[in-house]
Amino acid sequence: MGSKLQIEADDSVLLRVTHSNLKSFSADVRFSLQSTVESVKDKLWKKCGTSVNSMSLELYDDTKSKICDLSDDSRHLGFYSPLDGYRIHVIDLDPSSVTSGGWLEDTSLVEKYTISDEAYAKRDGTYRKFKEKFVSQNPSAFQPKIADNFMEDLCANIKVGDRCEVEPGGKRGVVKFVGRAESLAPGFWVGVQYDEPLGKHDGLVKGVRYFDCPALHGGIVRPDKVKVGDYPERDPFEDEEI
Repeated sequence: MGSKLQIEADDSVLLRVTHSNLKSFSADVRFSLQSTVESVKDKLWKKCGTSVNSMSLELYDDTKSKICDLSDDSRHLGFYSPLDGYRIHVIDLDPSSVTSGGWLEDTSLVEKYTISDEAYAKRDGTYRKFKEKFVSQNPSAFQPKIADNFMEDLCANIKVGDRCEVEPGGKRGVVKFVGRAESLAPGFWVGVQYDEPLGKHDGLVKGVRYFDCPALHGGIVRPDKVKVGDYPERDPFEDEEI
């Protein structure tokens, strides 16, 4: 039994897989060295969505140096002598591929259903209506338990116009508001215009406008989530592989 397992292990290789269009895609996949390049493509198609006929493969070693193109579909993978830890890079040659344009990764490209505050207020059976009814029947349960000056001290070094980074996620942007927000919980808040569409609004929160910014670029967070300093806009191409 031990010798059989050794033979099977020697007949396969564990490779890292990356993709030309899917920047966040990375997977460790085990391949048989007896598999043809065409069967390798078929296995990869099921994992990343690029069709076999539109797929070109490159092999890189563990120092990130390109070894060769896997250009002969009839060759066995073992012909190219890959080792554990090497990388196969999938290049999608189809300009209309489902993997192109960022549709499989960037949720901001997906059209989202939105409803105006006025239309939502007219609906029955919503959480808002339930909460309003509950509050009217139990007013003491919703009395503020947070001091009005909550986190005020953390705002001492945060000023409108400062560049900042917001956690979680390391989202970068510009401070647009510092102070109390009457439509939110007591205490101090910081309004941020993010560099990218990572927010939830345009500065209008629960009917109160705290600042102006493009749609889906605005966020209001507690000051302990905000670090101000020299945080330049991120280069959208800095993580791309060459």
